[in-house]
Amino acid sequence: MNVLPLPDEAADLALTGGKGSSLARLARAGLPVPGGFHVTTDAYRDFVRTGGLHDEVLRAVSDLPPEQAAPRIAALFAEHEMPRETAEEILAAYTKLGDDVPVAVRSSATAEDLPDMSFAGQQDTYLNIRGDALLDAVRRCWASLWTARAIAYRAGNGVPHGDVALAVVVQELVPADAAGILFTADPVTGARDRVVINASWGLGEAVVGGQVTPDTVVVGKAGGDVVEEHVGDKAVMTVRTPGGTHEEPVPEELRHRRVLDRAQAVRLARLGTEIEELYGTAMDVEWAVHDGTFFIVQARPITRLRQQVEEWNDSLTGDYLWTGANLGEAIPDVMTPCTWSLVQIFIREAMSTSAMPGFNLVGNIGGRFYMNLSIAFSIAKAMGMGSRLGAIEQVFGKLPPGLDVPLLPASRWQVAKSVLPLVFSLRRRVAANVAKMPGFLATAQRRCTTLRERAAAATTADELTTLWERELLPHFVEACQMLEAAGRQGGAALVLTRDRLRKLAGETDAEAMLTGANADGELASLGPIVGLGKLARGEIDREAFARTYGHRGAHEFEVSLPRPGEDPEWIDAQLAAMTDTRHQADTLLARQREAGEAAWERFERRHPGKAAKTREQVRRWNAIVRDRESTRSEVVRAFWALRAFVQRAGELTGHGDDLFFLSIQEILAVLRGDGTPLARVAVRRATHERYAALPAYPTLIVGRFDPVRWAADPDRRGDIFDARGGSAPVSDTVTGFPGAPGVVEGVARVIAGPEDGDRLAPGEILVTTLTNIGWTPMFPRAAAVVTDMGAPLSHASIVARELGIPAVVGTGNATMRLRDGDRIRVDGERGTVEVLAG
Repeated sequence: MNVLPLPDEAADLALTGGKGSSLARLARAGLPVPGGFHVTTDAYRDFVRTGGLHDEVLRAVSDLPPEQAAPRIAALFAEHEMPRETAEEILAAYTKLGDDVPVAVRSSATAEDLPDMSFAGQQDTYLNIRGDALLDAVRRCWASLWTARAIAYRAGNGVPHGDVALAVVVQELVPADAAGILFTADPVTGARDRVVINASWGLGEAVVGGQVTPDTVVVGKAGGDVVEEHVGDKAVMTVRTPGGTHEEPVPEELRHRRVLDRAQAVRLARLGTEIEELYGTAMDVEWAVHDGTFFIVQARPITRLRQQVEEWNDSLTGDYLWTGANLGEAIPDVMTPCTWSLVQIFIREAMSTSAMPGFNLVGNIGGRFYMNLSIAFSIAKAMGMGSRLGAIEQVFGKLPPGLDVPLLPASRWQVAKSVLPLVFSLRRRVAANVAKMPGFLATAQRRCTTLRERAAAATTADELTTLWERELLPHFVEACQMLEAAGRQGGAALVLTRDRLRKLAGETDAEAMLTGANADGELASLGPIVGLGKLARGEIDREAFARTYGHRGAHEFEVSLPRPGEDPEWIDAQLAAMTDTRHQADTLLARQREAGEAAWERFERRHPGKAAKTREQVRRWNAIVRDRESTRSEVVRAFWALRAFVQRAGELTGHGDDLFFLSIQEILAVLRGDGTPLARVAVRRATHERYAALPAYPTLIVGRFDPVRWAADPDRRGDIFDARGGSAPVSDTVTGFPGAPGVVEGVARVIAGPEDGDRLAPGEILVTTLTNIGWTPMFPRAAAVVTDMGAPLSHASIVARELGIPAVVGTGNATMRLRDGDRIRVDGERGTVEVLAG
């Protein structure tokens, strides 16, 4: 078949090429496509088969670079006669269109407009062709399969030259008053909820070729109305001439006049939406209009369309001070939507009285967890506790000197009125839950393990949903409430006891006297190294390790990621890393106990009258630390059960890990048979990937923050972003909180994440942005620890203090100022880090 009518059912990709098969599909669907016919790939193959032309073409492509092969092949095609039968069929089909009808002759390659690549513009188009000139235009289209650009493009995309053929589409040329391109999705942002129209006067070649700045009209799909409109400076237009087409200036009265009125734009957008529905994907459509009638002259899928994304950015809700310290250190990842929804439940139950009605205590900024410190500062000032603001730094780290903390837009009276009732209810709730805490901790591990196993074994969606409602959610809520009680018991004892002891005994002795939080029961933060030590010594097996300690890790809040207890390779890697330091943790703990006893002896000699009371205060301090760490551990263990729930939900519904990109409420809806939320998965997954590709954001953020723009700034800072401008320059010195006393000199090893922990050799100094419990197995190998983020009650401080390792935390700039391999001196008593001369 050398020639086919345009709508013919046989017009597929192999026979009529990408453009031709697409136009046939549009015509069969009743869309306004100009009449015409196909010159098929059979005709092309007949042409190149005669006289050995095909072999000569392939030889030229093989022997010559594209720039030299192309003109050689063009000459071969020009000299080669078209078979008589083919020429007669083409002219007969042309005659059926009418008497001397002007036509557009368009190339249509078999490798064109495929789903994963676009060959648009690789082959030629000839406009305003009439009569006998048609045969020459067809032959020139065939030759354009072998332009230098087309040859190189096929080679780069792995398309074999010997397999390609070219069809030609011949269509009546629309005497266009205006023309352009329509996109059924925003080609810049990827947004699928809009149709973007480019329009200019004359034929569409000026728009397609980029010679003109067209009008841009955006029509919303939901409302079906124009939502944006920009009139372009349309300097030139493509017009027909007896010999073809040429560019000429747009008449002055049309140059700045809009091409389409709103009604026309909406009508054209509706045509675009019909085409998108026909193809089931976003489309790039070429159109023309004559005397108010629209014609579709080409349509192809939009290739490499940027995936639509959402904006996860609570910094846009107001001008507040956000911090990624403290809980942000425990949740360092870009969170999946499922994790974020669970973290919000956690915050609601574990930090209920730190909130202010109408203001968000926590925020999701570019997928990362932040806390709103403006709330804490506003409450402290409203309640007349300005002198206690230093306690905030003990928990969240130091603020840069001179930082003006933005307060909530509420009066002191409004703040107090909102907070006081919460304070009174908190006291009652904490007292009740502290009494329940021993019983909860005694059974939590067993209960949670059972819940995890039952979630994994659920056989129906109803069974799994019932487990969530009746047992899993209540256990999770109870664990969160126990953490709140553990942290709130004793009021400000965690901060004030340490401050008093430092004044009485000095920094070094105070920190030594505070160690021993792991006595009378294991400190949860030390769990991984204690458990690995037991496993290495054969005191427990792998199953017992996984059951007891396997929930703790660097990514323990992110439910889409496996726990260490699920990953045998993680356990193997940690045991291998302990080969040279297997007994180091026990030795460090024993040495620190001895240092603590010596410090107590000195204290009793200097302050004999205060020794008993101080011991009781420290005992209480250690008990609070243990309770806080133990309850947090059980919250994290509950997150493992929550992970098992989501995994099983994915298995039972057949949607696998897609469910991690839905909130827990949406997951429950899917389990109940509502598939609507699943439509959001692709966008959520793309959003997560976008944010996860960025570097970790600054510890402190003031005002509105754009993660993508910040990441692209070569002068970005990792310590603070202040939208108001004027942040203090990054300090040349590295100073922070005294995390744990002692002075050490050694080689700095700057490590980005715990996955790179094998780079830390025994005796080197660990320098990093933050640590959480997933870093704990590294600590026995480290001579000292230095972090950008942190405070005296952060993970790095607690673990370093227990092991007697010097630590400086919350420096803000250590990873910016210290280079991998620098020799440095860490003074954990003064909170300083000094780079030593080589």
